Amino acid sequence: MPLAEWLQYEFTQDDPMKTMTRERMQTQTLTDHGLGIEIRGVDLGSDLPASVAQALRDLWHEHAVLVVREQRLDPAAFLRAAQIFGDILPQQLGKFSLPDYPLVGTISSRDLPTRDGKLHVRGENYHTDHSNFREPPMGTMLHAIELPSRGGDTQFVDVRLAYDELPEAMKARIATLRSTHVYESSRSPRKMAVLSPQERAEAAASSQPIVIVHPVSGRAALYLNTGRMEGIEGLPDDEAYALINALYQHATQPCYEYRHRWQPGDFVLWDNRSVMHQANADFDPQEFRYLYRLMLKGAPLRGLA
Repeated sequence: MPLAEWLQYEFTQDDPMKTMTRERMQTQTLTDHGLGIEIRGVDLGSDLPASVAQALRDLWHEHAVLVVREQRLDPAAFLRAAQIFGDILPQQLGKFSLPDYPLVGTISSRDLPTRDGKLHVRGENYHTDHSNFREPPMGTMLHAIELPSRGGDTQFVDVRLAYDELPEAMKARIATLRSTHVYESSRSPRKMAVLSPQERAEAAASSQPIVIVHPVSGRAALYLNTGRMEGIEGLPDDEAYALINALYQHATQPCYEYRHRWQPGDFVLWDNRSVMHQANADFDPQEFRYLYRLMLKGAPLRGLA
């Protein structure tokens, strides 16, 4: 797919960007439909001027997936970089966190089970993170520390555009519908991390709109997570799950996708209110894949009505 022309953000002469970008940030859109933006010339571990931080937030809200190349962030710097975009959400599962930095989660191939010579990863179908929370995380970010020689891509689909392109009759049908999101749906296509009986008893559940409105951009988007959606409120199960599956199949078409092929040092932030994502375990299980992970605190989701 051809890439859009290079864009350029210029900053004023009194902007104190001396060691980073020399008052310049280069950006490149990653798809023809506007999902994903690549950024070069910014050091997220440095002290960013307010104008640069605001430009990064604006690009994230517009393009939903922010890819900042060639970063070298230790855990403390990763935490500082995350706070450009919002407040950090504590990790749900401490066993996947750094002992010295418990706010920083890890994604390690060494934590994954192997079946028939293939790794099985959490998140191996399209979803949005922690949708069962009353205030789901607004963003999730990963920083690539060590990567396999091939594979391990992360795929994203634009659920804003997917909503825009629904037939008007379908938009009207789903405008006020809601679904209860639980830790693991009775019809989940993937297995969630195993919880202790106490953790499962304490796991959040919440009612979420099928269509949400982004608090910054104002764009409507589908809000789907087949791993957590326990039907649709007010509909018989057969009708509810048929509708969920139809919306999911529509939203995950290749025309809405950006597929991220990881490079060392990548910092990737996505907006859980604008995209779904999925992981891929198509790499050699003998090779090591290791990333830092953080989420940003969110707010209750707003529907159309």
